[in-house]
Amino acid sequence: MAQEAFDEIAETFEFLDDWEDRYRHVIELGRELPAMDDALKVPATKVEGCASQVWLLPRIEGSGPEAQFDFEGESDAMIVQGLIAILHALYSGLNVRDVLKVDAGTELGRLGLNDHLSAQRSNGLRAMIERIQKLAADEAAA
Repeated sequence: MAQEAFDEIAETFEFLDDWEDRYRHVIELGRELPAMDDALKVPATKVEGCASQVWLLPRIEGSGPEAQFDFEGESDAMIVQGLIAILHALYSGLNVRDVLKVDAGTELGRLGLNDHLSAQRSNGLRAMIERIQKLAADEAAA
């Protein structure tokens, strides 16, 4: 289960043979994300467990399991900003019930990121996924 935007990223990754090109693509995806207002970069939106600074702010329309999930995110590290863009492509637009069904490990495995991210970046990516899952679970239970 993946969003069309995520499928496009996966297809681009298949086309790019060199990991340097893939990293550049991840960074470019991050540059395309809109900047998050500095006023929203507060402890409540900060993701713990990331080596760099990361903030995620949910944007949920509706309520309960059918509520539509979206989020804003930003990082002070270019590669992490790109990872936020990838997660946005994976989760944005799903209802919160479906967010909980996404097997992020399998989907991200399509990109081969696990083999090419440092341990710190992998931990940070996991922390962002856990935050997204928690936000969706909290809304689904409401």
